[in-house]
Amino acid sequence: MATSVATKTAWKLQEITAHSSNVSSLVLGKSSGRLLATGGEDCRVNIWSVNKPNCIISLTGHTTPVESVRINTNEELIVAGSQSGSIRVWDLEAAKILRTLMGHKANICSLDFHPFGSFVASGSLDTNIKLWDVRRKGCVFRYKGHTQAVRCLRFSPDGKWLASAADDHTVKLWDLAAGKIMFEFTGHTGPVNVVEFHPNEYLLASGSADRTVRFWDLEKFQVVSCIEEEATPVRCVLFNPDGCCLYSGYQDSLRVYGWEPERCFDVVLVTWGKVADLSICNNQLIGVSVSQSTVSSFVVDLSRVTKSGSGLHGPIKDDRPLAQPTPTGSSLRRIYDRPSTTCSKPQRVKHNSESERRSPSSEDDRDEKESKAEIQNPEDYKEIFQPKNSITRTPPPKSEPFPAPPEDEPVIIKEAAKPSQVVDIQTPLPNQENPDLVQRPPIASSTPVTRAEPSVIPAARNAPIGLKASDFLPAVKNQSQCEIVDEEAMSQIRKGHETMCVVLTSRHKNLDTVRAMWSTGDIKTSVDSAVAINDLSVIVDLLNIVNQKASLWKLDLCTIILPQIEKLLQSKYESYVQTGCTSLKLILQRFLPLITDILAAPPSVGVDITREERLHKCKLCYKQLKNISNIIKNKSGLSGRHGSAFRELHLLMAVFE
Repeated sequence: MATSVATKTAWKLQEITAHSSNVSSLVLGKSSGRLLATGGEDCRVNIWSVNKPNCIISLTGHTTPVESVRINTNEELIVAGSQSGSIRVWDLEAAKILRTLMGHKANICSLDFHPFGSFVASGSLDTNIKLWDVRRKGCVFRYKGHTQAVRCLRFSPDGKWLASAADDHTVKLWDLAAGKIMFEFTGHTGPVNVVEFHPNEYLLASGSADRTVRFWDLEKFQVVSCIEEEATPVRCVLFNPDGCCLYSGYQDSLRVYGWEPERCFDVVLVTWGKVADLSICNNQLIGVSVSQSTVSSFVVDLSRVTKSGSGLHGPIKDDRPLAQPTPTGSSLRRIYDRPSTTCSKPQRVKHNSESERRSPSSEDDRDEKESKAEIQNPEDYKEIFQPKNSITRTPPPKSEPFPAPPEDEPVIIKEAAKPSQVVDIQTPLPNQENPDLVQRPPIASSTPVTRAEPSVIPAARNAPIGLKASDFLPAVKNQSQCEIVDEEAMSQIRKGHETMCVVLTSRHKNLDTVRAMWSTGDIKTSVDSAVAINDLSVIVDLLNIVNQKASLWKLDLCTIILPQIEKLLQSKYESYVQTGCTSLKLILQRFLPLITDILAAPPSVGVDITREERLHKCKLCYKQLKNISNIIKNKSGLSGRHGSAFRELHLLMAVFE
């Protein structure tokens, strides 16, 4: 039974136009939860204060799109990595470039600051992890072991370990002092998007595109629990500050997990779309998401979320008493030994002289001169960064929680089976009657920007553009007539959409035909029937199934699918291109070594029909891959997520050049 409540659990805080082009990366500051950094395809890094409309600082210097950003713990430094592999570190208080670090051969996919020392870790599409000393401006160590792009890096709270997550489905734990791998955690069946250390215990959490969150014991080097949801891929995770639970961000939802035993405490529906990062401040969880050049921020009131902010050392079952002693037979994990020195916070980089501040080479001098920190909003800049340098007799004002929106739209709470509760959040739309009331921040550019029609149609949108369900239903003259039978509603919705209904009906019949072939166990015949239908949407639906199980791929299948992949890669639909890239990557990883070995082998003596058939298939696949390699090469210069995928494929197809 649905009941209406006065206050909201989650709401949309703000929407800003962050860059003059698409936003390619964004991150929240973890100390205050109020600082936001965005990197764009316009090669800039912009700094914002959450819930304020104007950019504070705009950092320039990169010459290619910025694909990864990270703010250090005390929010004084920021590091940004670009598509070309260069890394730049800025001092936010001094508003100037601090270091330029070169060494990676491909896109920077992940970055993290060491919690105490002046070190930065970087992960790249070139599969390497590098540890940099910001003070001495050099690479301290290179960690090799991943076979695909490194998507996330995190230092342990005590600063002794580094965890890495990659597209090769693995999580690796590195010992910084020894300079070698400690353990490789396997179990995920898809790319691992994010990894996070427990704030106190020897526990690690990882989230993957396989829709699972796994918890790893760092003493026994084994999995503690695995939680799988019928949801979208895990996009970001964050432990509660006291370590009582884990918040996991999915498409349009926040889930709260416990791990011993594994369970979902709560599910909050939030209309944030593809959430990119989470932070906690004043018992509120801040989430930020991006759609093209627009960044949106959302707030979840943790006091209204089950099992969060309770102060317990670990989640406990609802029917278990709140007892302090640990039950017999349970295992206590070690606690991180943090340094007891003055390095309780990350150290600032101190320069003794002007010569030491400058870079040793003329090339680096030029980089630092070309890198600028443009203060766009002096008042906000002075308020946020300047007070840290001055001595004051009164303590700084404590930031207040973000107020909930007016109680004009009730939140509908749907009762669900305990311990989880589903909260349906209705986010109010911007004021449509008076558009002047909706403040749009200025774009960080000195020249006006003309927006052209996008050449690629996004795979998903948070909501249909300009569509209201009420427009399709008959107007209710009498308020008592609230009930509309399903048949009447469906007939009203179908009006004016006969063409779309015919298209969907035809597609459904085509998929039924393919499914009938598939059920016989003959995958090749089902793929042949899908190709014969000559509808790329059917091919995409079929490939999305085949891609989930690599063992289904055979050489026969490659000869049929490769011409279709060539069409998908040139499609204007983002979802088609994504599916084509995934399928091509699987084919290259499984069959390219086989194809090249067979083609390079000397001819056999006598007649071997099986070998001749295999050789013919390999020649056909090689020819098709050669054609596709030209498309990949031409598209590898694109920016954003598409460009990253094409550049990765370009590396795999280097044999065709």
